Amino acid sequence: VVTTPAHTPIDERLEDIFDSLTEIIAETNPDVMSIEKLFFARNVTTAISVAEARGVAMLTGRKAGMPIAEYTPLQIKQTLTGYGKADKKQVQEMVRLNLGLKDVPKPDDCADALAAAITHAAMNRV
Repeated sequence: VVTTPAHTPIDERLEDIFDSLTEIIAETNPDVMSIEKLFFARNVTTAISVAEARGVAMLTGRKAGMPIAEYTPLQIKQTLTGYGKADKKQVQEMVRLNLGLKDVPKPDDCADALAAAITHAAMNRV
């Protein structure tokens, strides 16, 4: 999970995300980037910040030559739990079970990223 300090200026945070993802991609050489599509109904400020970070992540993947696979929260929930209105805990538990982990991955962002990856694998029979 890539994290940045909350009170750091946004341009520095986005650069940190780019640099961290570039390093991770170089080390792991993934075939595809799977990412959750945005869905925010309440907090516009949070939505904008997440959209900026998401844009940097997607651009980093594309610049590394990877296709980007986007999945809605509904697709991810249906794929992992069979129920499109599953709550976060249900999805996290299915991530744990699918990957044979002892505990649910932490932080929540890690479980979310793994859920998107599992969804991509399931939808593409990887």
